[in-house]
This record gives sequence, structure tokens and C-alpha cells, in this order.
Amino acid sequence: MKLGYWASGLAMAGAVSVTAIDLSIVAAKEPVPPGLAEAGRWRPEPFASPVEAKLVAPHAVSAVSASPTGGSAPAFPTAPVANAPLPVIKPPLAMWSREIVSGDTLDGLLAEAGLTGPARADTSLAISAEYDLRRLRPGHILTVEMSANGSPRRVALDVDEGVRIEATFDDTLSARVVSPEPEIVVLAGTTSIESSIFTALEDSRIPPRFAVDLAQMLGGTVDFRRDLGGGETLRLLWREARIEGDTIGQPKIAFASLDLGDALYEVVWPEDATGRATMYLNGEVVRVFAEPVKGARLSSVFGRRKHPIYGNVRMHTGVDFAAPRGTSVRATAPGRIAFIGRRGGYGRVVEIAHGTETMTRYAHLSAVPDSLAEGQRIAAGDTIGGVGATGTATGPNLHYEVRVDGRPTDPLSDERLSEAVEGEAQGNAGLDRLAEARARFNDALSSDAAPSTPESL
Repeated sequence: MKLGYWASGLAMAGAVSVTAIDLSIVAAKEPVPPGLAEAGRWRPEPFASPVEAKLVAPHAVSAVSASPTGGSAPAFPTAPVANAPLPVIKPPLAMWSREIVSGDTLDGLLAEAGLTGPARADTSLAISAEYDLRRLRPGHILTVEMSANGSPRRVALDVDEGVRIEATFDDTLSARVVSPEPEIVVLAGTTSIESSIFTALEDSRIPPRFAVDLAQMLGGTVDFRRDLGGGETLRLLWREARIEGDTIGQPKIAFASLDLGDALYEVVWPEDATGRATMYLNGEVVRVFAEPVKGARLSSVFGRRKHPIYGNVRMHTGVDFAAPRGTSVRATAPGRIAFIGRRGGYGRVVEIAHGTETMTRYAHLSAVPDSLAEGQRIAAGDTIGGVGATGTATGPNLHYEVRVDGRPTDPLSDERLSEAVEGEAQGNAGLDRLAEARARFNDALSSDAAPSTPESL
């Protein structure tokens, strides 16, 4: 029974299949209706991917004039067209900088910065052409700029008073000295002396180094131990050089007034390079002194002392001024060159005769100008050499002597040299300089530039 049912079902399925084949044969012979034929020719539009669609320029899309509904197509914003060239991006520079400490050398610092041996040699040669490398000392700053490939672009050495020596690696290696123009600030202050001039200046925040200048000018006239009993008034005018608010170099004293009650001592220092200072007593010229080294520190005075090298006590026949090597040394009075050469422990010296009795000696010089010759006339303030350490010396300094009839005398108290230059300070010119200095002091003291101390306005 089951077998018969399966056989009849199969026969029916076969009949249906045959019938379908016969219908298709018949349909192929019948004509196709026009609508159906048109529908059969339809093909889908090419597919545009979303990525490609986004690459279509906005102006191309906006060129479609009509929407499917018959209205105007919405306008798309047009992308701005960049006409300016793209900026050139330079490779970054590596910066290396360090402050020089004791024991450093330029070659060692350049090696630490990463420069090769040939580059270090070229850099040292270029910088040494503009700056004596023996003058390198702690506090100077070396800066090196390196390009991305490790080659140096610029080496800068910041030295004293804002001066910079730069070596630049372009097509050729070149070096130059950059000296900024400082702002000159005039300051004034007044203080009362209770124990010593140095202490009074320090307590009033006035540069205490001015005590040396006052000792140099007044030491032979005023006895600071006996004449100063306390309560004396000291007034000072000075100049400072500043770059971006920082003081560079040493301040320069311009005017000092010491009121002892029964005597008024005033000193005016010139602004020019002569270094000649004039001392007044109660408004009258009493002395003119030309500093042998302008702005130097008085490191040793005239008289008996323990010798710094030999260790025994012996007579110091002059005064010493400590200053950097090469600092200009100037004649303190007009005269005639009597000797140029070497004298044992004095080292290289220049001696100037001032008349028949008086002679000045400048010792330990590093060099003497080639234009200087024995027998040549010299004026006060003329350069006759540079500070050095030739002969018996512990460091760069000028040993300055005044000899009268062959015997040494205290350069800070002897009046004979003053007589040689006082003539130009006498009369109205000298009094005019004093009046001008007093006026500048009063102006500076009343200005905002004066230091704010209990004694200074």
C-alpha cells in the first residue's frame, strides 16, 4: 500500500514537470507584450561608492540645474582655493649651553657639545681671532646650535659686560664681536660716616668699592683715622652701565663730597678717557691726579709690607693697581719718556721724567705701544702700555712709582705731579666743572633713579 502510494505520487510529479516544459515551449512561440519587453531591457545605474562620491568637487555638484522635483538644486559652498605657497618647514635645531667653570677649556666644552675634532679646531681658531682664549674664566657662557644632521650652525661665547663672540657656519666659517649698547644710569646717594667710609657705603647700598677711589684721591690729604670722628657727611654721584636692567661692568664714580665741618673736600672725575681727577678744598683746586689705570682696584699701598712672593718684610716703593691683563696704562702727568725696557723684578717698564727731579715708573707691563720711543713727549692720560705680570708678580697688576731725586715717595700723597697738570684745572674751567658736578648730583639725588636707602632720597 505504501509502495503504491509512492509510485503514484512520483508519476504525478513527473506529469507536472512535463507540463511546465510544454508551457514554456508554447510561451516562447507567443509574441511578447510591449510593456514587458521594455521592462526586460531595464538595467540598474552604475553603483557609486560613498568614498568616490565624497571626492566629487563641490562646484561640480552645484552645477546641477534642477532638482528631481523641478526646483533649483541647493547651492553647495565652494571650497577656498589656497594661492599662497606652503611655508617651508626647517629642521629643528638642537641647542646646547653651559656656564664655564674652573678648569674648563674651549676645546673641551665644544667636545662636550658634540662637535667633531675638525669642527672644534675651526671654531677655536675663529673665536680666538676675536677674543684671547686665555681670558676665559668662570661665569662666561658657551652656547652651541646644531642642525638636524649634527653639524654646528652657530657657536656663541658670552663674556664680560654683555659682549658676545659669535662663530657662524654658513658657506664659510666667520666670527664677529657683538657689543650691545648699554644704558647709562646716573645715581646719587648720601650717607653719614660713623666708623669707616667702607662701612658707611656698604650700609647705604652705595658701591663700597668707591672707598678705594676716595682713598686714592684723599688719602694723602685727609687722615681717615684722625680726621674722621663720626657724623661726617659723604655724598657721591656715579654711573652704571645696564643692559636689559642688568648692571654690567663696574660702576664709575663721578663726584664725591666729604664734609668735615670745618673743611669741604670735593672731587670731580672726568667722563673722558684721560682719567684726570681734580680735588677741591672749600671750592678751590688743591690737587689734580691722573689715574694710571682707570677704574682699577688699589691692591697694595706704599710702605713696608710682607712681600707676597719672598715672604720677608721689605719696603714697597710704590702702589699696585689690580686689573685684567691688557688694561690700558696711562701717564699720570705730562713729561718725556726716559726709559723703555726691562728692569729685573719690575719686568717690562716705562719711565717718564717730569722735569729734572721727578720720575714716574710703570712696571710689570704686558706690552708697550710700538709708537712709543725714548725721548718722546707725552701728555697726561696718554696710553703708555698695558697691565701685565712680567717680572716678579703674583698676577696682572700695575706697579706705579713716583721718585723724587731718585728716592721713592708715596704716589697718593706727593704733590709734585699735581703741579704739572693743575694749570689746566685752574681758573673758570675748573670752577665750572665743580659747579656742573654739584648740579648733576642734586638732580640725580632728587630723581627716581637714586637708590632708596634711609640716607638717600
